[in-house]
Amino acid sequence: MTDFSQRRTTMVDTQVRPSDVTKFPIIDAMLTVPREAFVPNERREAAYAGEHVEIGQGRVLLDPRTLAKMLDVADIQPNELVLDIGSGLGYSSALAAKMAEAVIALEDTAERVAEAERMLAETSADNVAVVEGPLAEGAEQHGPYDVILVEGAVQAMPDALTDQLKEGGRIVAIFVDGALGAVRVGYKGADAVNWRFAFNANAPVLPGFEASPSFAL
Repeated sequence: MTDFSQRRTTMVDTQVRPSDVTKFPIIDAMLTVPREAFVPNERREAAYAGEHVEIGQGRVLLDPRTLAKMLDVADIQPNELVLDIGSGLGYSSALAAKMAEAVIALEDTAERVAEAERMLAETSADNVAVVEGPLAEGAEQHGPYDVILVEGAVQAMPDALTDQLKEGGRIVAIFVDGALGAVRVGYKGADAVNWRFAFNANAPVLPGFEASPSFAL
């Protein structure tokens, strides 16, 4: 029988801590949330590898290093509301739920929503609400948000999402241009979102976040 708890410890010790992620809430969440429960059954053995895990239909669960560093730069606080876009089967939302007051997990298929709800319930992440809708439209009815996490790459960031941020809020996403990708953090000011480079990473582009032919990054 596979000892997934030992794999979680190894993941944190070899992939997360060496990436300069040291905040206790992130380390604690990654040590306790069972990553293997949030991937398709046939992918459980690959859950703790240092790479993205395919969850079907061209979507992935981000690798542990990338996800941990995104949570690190997001700096989620205990009184904050988080929107987790492209939450997959719920792993990233379960992690964020341990740091935030509440999490809205957005997915674009009824199948993934149902599976995420089931797994989040089984892991007692009861401050997460899973909603269905187009990823690029966000979930305005539940906002505005202190933090928005985008669980995949974007070529163009829709204004509809940044409009759902509170002033002083943060949005974290992987921007890709060809083969190159970089995580950026956007800080919502009174008039605009100011983007800053955080670290290099890559992932498949989420549906609805493709660049239009005239768009230049």
